[in-house]
Amino acid sequence: MINNILPVIMAGGSGSRLWPLSRSLYPKQFLSLTSTSSTMLQETVARLDNIEHLPPIFICNEEHRFVVAEQLRKNNIIYSNILLEPEGRNTAPAVALAALKAITDGCDPLLLVLAADHLIADVDIFEASIMNAIKHAENNKLVTFGIFPDSPETGYGYIRRGAEISESVFKVKEFVEKPCLKKASEYLNSNEYFWNSGIFFFKASVYLSELKRYRKDIYDICVNAISDTHVDLDFTRLDETEFLKCPSESIDYAVMEHSKDTVVVNMNAGWNDIGSWASLWNVTDKDFNGNAVRGDVLTDTTKNCYIYSQNRLIAAVGLSNLAIVETKDAVLVVDINKTQDVKNIVETLKKNNRTEYLQHKEVFRPWGKHDTIAEGARYHVKSVTVKPGEKTAKQLHYHRAEHWVVVSGTAQVTKGDEIVLLTENESIYIPVGVPHAVENPGVIPLELIEVRTGVYLNENDVIRLEEYGAGY
Repeated sequence: MINNILPVIMAGGSGSRLWPLSRSLYPKQFLSLTSTSSTMLQETVARLDNIEHLPPIFICNEEHRFVVAEQLRKNNIIYSNILLEPEGRNTAPAVALAALKAITDGCDPLLLVLAADHLIADVDIFEASIMNAIKHAENNKLVTFGIFPDSPETGYGYIRRGAEISESVFKVKEFVEKPCLKKASEYLNSNEYFWNSGIFFFKASVYLSELKRYRKDIYDICVNAISDTHVDLDFTRLDETEFLKCPSESIDYAVMEHSKDTVVVNMNAGWNDIGSWASLWNVTDKDFNGNAVRGDVLTDTTKNCYIYSQNRLIAAVGLSNLAIVETKDAVLVVDINKTQDVKNIVETLKKNNRTEYLQHKEVFRPWGKHDTIAEGARYHVKSVTVKPGEKTAKQLHYHRAEHWVVVSGTAQVTKGDEIVLLTENESIYIPVGVPHAVENPGVIPLELIEVRTGVYLNENDVIRLEEYGAGY
């Protein structure tokens, strides 16, 4: 039955090759990269609109939970569950958790496993490919979807097809790891290989049976981890101690490469995993010089570049084959053919304990956002926006004091045992060690300026006394 399809949308990952736009706490699946109005996560859900399906299950890292929930809320997306992984363990355990959750009520839906950070340009072909795969999934096959290659891509895994079972559906002869350029060229010329899209379709029970057969260790840990869950707001939390025992393994390695019941469906729907700035340049509209630009950009005698401006004017003169990306706190300039190596910069930032790999200066929270204006050795200045009806966590700090000035809107401030109402141009001082929180009781956004002063100003100087979805 078509309405037995349960989408499982994997929204984890860090997207390090799309730094500086993608950060560890705000990776590419939450960005508007291929659309000006929707994020990649929202686009992933939207392309299911014409497929009759059950409310999706979302799987994400615990640190991304509120971003996922907020983006689903903005688009009025109905879902059955948001499963939180304490730490990423790749796709095999993630899908096992979703499958175990799906069969708890005695049902056995067809799981349509999708990554939240892929582009599908032709939704009609995507839909047709899913419809073409249903009978095979219902017949207990493990279905994957292959993309016919148009270049010798070394960044993708490959699937070698066997005999044709039905139109555009083939037995799988073998899965092949990411090849060198010579091998990739051979695969392209042979016409026997597909790119591995990372999209899967199978019964929940069939996947669990095959996982138990080939990786019983992963199966057992996932069973134990999900047997002791608890609901927190919109989220389902696992047994963290148990889940952290789980090996990190992909579906391909754990199950698909071993199973005798795999088939691949040809799906030439303009798929792209947007794995680098070069990938994004490939799928973005370009001017007559081959430049793909976004934001405030001027070019002169510049060709075949991807240029992204978030805040400032970028003027490019006499350049070619570069990706230039500007954010509030970083600028990337990279040869368009070397964009896979951006991850090396991210690793260097991590080793040097720099925050630029972790988050942007503008940080989103369920209650609003805050944006760094200025920083010094003993002070930080931030603009803070609190959405109507929202409230920050009640907390205290041992090393910093805070001074809040209301710019617009109304603030209801908890300061120790006091509750103070502030309006425009009014301010309040929060000494070291005093519990505090701010709430917006009004109907318009609350805008305030926060000045932190002290000898230690890092974000980890916080003791949360109450949780309102996320601290600050």
